[in-house]
Amino acid sequence: MPDHPLETRIRDLEADNARLRRLLDDREMPAELRHRVRNTLALVRAVVRRSAETSATLDEYAAHLEGRLDAILRVQNAIAQSPPDGIDLHSMVADELLAHLAREGDQADLAGPKIYLRPKAAESFGLALHELAINAIKFGALTAANGRVAVTWKVSEDSGIEPVLHFRWEESGVPVAPAKASHRGFGSEVLERTLRYQIRADVDFAFNRDGIACDIRLPFPPQIGMVRHAREGTGAEPGDFGG
Repeated sequence: MPDHPLETRIRDLEADNARLRRLLDDREMPAELRHRVRNTLALVRAVVRRSAETSATLDEYAAHLEGRLDAILRVQNAIAQSPPDGIDLHSMVADELLAHLAREGDQADLAGPKIYLRPKAAESFGLALHELAINAIKFGALTAANGRVAVTWKVSEDSGIEPVLHFRWEESGVPVAPAKASHRGFGSEVLERTLRYQIRADVDFAFNRDGIACDIRLPFPPQIGMVRHAREGTGAEPGDFGG
């Protein structure tokens, strides 16, 4: 009998994990890369564990794990090709929506300043975007042609207070019953725990008359990301923030 796809994927993960551990044992590996690999391994372990805890069947676990690992892979590919500034948040959102056949301008509207995320923050945020997109497809705005997703973000900064990235995902056109939008069904447990643990983010869900809304608030020091102002032709320096 052929192996279950999940068994094949787990074997691949175990092989990848072994290769990564061998890399970590290499004394010649640059410290920054070593740190990045450790962060990625920690995130993958969290994804595997949370996917198991929130799945009712093996097939559901396989589907959840596959989608989440693919989301991490998309971010890893972006990191490998990213400029020194980091990974463009607008591109991350657009790419995740496109992976689920939702194009910007059709069913999705994106608006916000040019923001770049550092690799660790991008990995965690990429996973959050995947959860939001997949839930919109299963239960929310992307289940119908008249549904829409509006994604907005900004950075607020008050004198003497750490800057904060405010990210909002708001759906409309397809009302969702709160009973259907359970923690398990909407992946909010994965969203909340992973983002809080990895990058100290707070996540809030609201079930409005016209659809779900998700607000993410993320401390935004230079280690997390930066803003490029509209007047700038090159990347902003770390710590150069704008609203």
